[in-house]
Amino acid sequence: MHVDLGTVLGTTPGLSEHTLEQLNGVVGQAHERIQHGRANSEHGYTALSLPDTVNLDQIRSAVSRFESPQAIVVIGIGGSALGAATLVDALGGEDDPPVHVLDNVDPDSIQSTLSQLPLQETVVTVISRSGQTAETLSNFLVVREAMKMADIDWTQQTLVITGESGNLSDLATQYSLPQLSVPDGVPGRFSVLSAVGLTIAAFLDIDVDAVVKGAADGEADLSGSIFETPGYAYGAVAHALNQRGAKINVMMPYAERLETFGEWFRQLWAESLAKDGVGQTPATALGATDQHSQLQLYRAGPPDKLVTLVRPATRDDIDIPETALAGLGYLNGESLGSLLDAEFEATEASLFAADVPAIRIEIDALDPHSLGRLLYEMEAACILFGELANISTFTQPAVEWGKRATRGLLRDASTAETETITDKQTFIIE
Repeated sequence: MHVDLGTVLGTTPGLSEHTLEQLNGVVGQAHERIQHGRANSEHGYTALSLPDTVNLDQIRSAVSRFESPQAIVVIGIGGSALGAATLVDALGGEDDPPVHVLDNVDPDSIQSTLSQLPLQETVVTVISRSGQTAETLSNFLVVREAMKMADIDWTQQTLVITGESGNLSDLATQYSLPQLSVPDGVPGRFSVLSAVGLTIAAFLDIDVDAVVKGAADGEADLSGSIFETPGYAYGAVAHALNQRGAKINVMMPYAERLETFGEWFRQLWAESLAKDGVGQTPATALGATDQHSQLQLYRAGPPDKLVTLVRPATRDDIDIPETALAGLGYLNGESLGSLLDAEFEATEASLFAADVPAIRIEIDALDPHSLGRLLYEMEAACILFGELANISTFTQPAVEWGKRATRGLLRDASTAETETITDKQTFIIE
């Protein structure tokens, strides 16, 4: 994997090579703080040690209890679902059993999913650190009830991934359900390289050893220099550009299999770095599709964006058939891959010409090792950004406020949060 900062240099609000050298000194100090946090197993920093601590044998043992599932249901929300979905969408095969992620409580969507499932041959994996996440537990209860109504022994088809205590842990003990642990000190959005993300990949026979090896290679390259650590280079430059006015970071992969990775990144960046009026707003786009919709905004709209372009260096390809159609002769001898690469290069050049900073990230291929490294490097980038911005990277107070408000409304309780809701002004036009 490599990070190309060439398009950042010389743009506004871009950086100079001299600025990069100055930034490198600050990164060295931040790296020492990060390493101290890892060495002392401080909350959040332990995420960067997951390549050393994840127990793949436990994951494989839990998965082996379920023989040839015809469908897999993942019940979780946020980091408890997006990591697994990223691995599945990027690395899953056409012959794999379908994976259905229930990460919302929209009744129409849940009912539609249930109607498609071969319940008798479906494995349900429910994921919640606390074991009491309202959306996750509600969806699990609905799926469990559907199995009961179909006279299916749900206990033989359920795998639990949770913390040491809580409702899910108690349930697993009560019904002797197989259980894997959410790692201590790792926020959900940083947990993809643990049982939280890797278990579903193991169900699909994705090479989880290679995923972890890719992450471990990223870990081995962590140093106090942005010139030696791609993730640090990305995080440091994103932070510096944010200070110079690039308040929006558009993650734009040029591979549809990485579209969910963009969603994973969006949560990682938003929930970790938005504190006390500070942060960089993550947005997602897909190349080349969104060149025909969003690129107009990036080039000609407010000068407040950094665009991150991601692609694999190698991929499978399809030749474009020869054509005699007028004006399309330039496609003869080309492939869909070469066209997509041209679109990538054109977008990068277009942004540079419009003075919009862009960072190019290239991974070797869409394979387990490369994806594991990409995920690890982005987590390192996020943690470094937080250090440089002097924010509490691993907390999410705004999210917790919303959870308290939801519980208060459902319980019809008077709390500071529910009073805010009931006191809010309405102005309805019909």
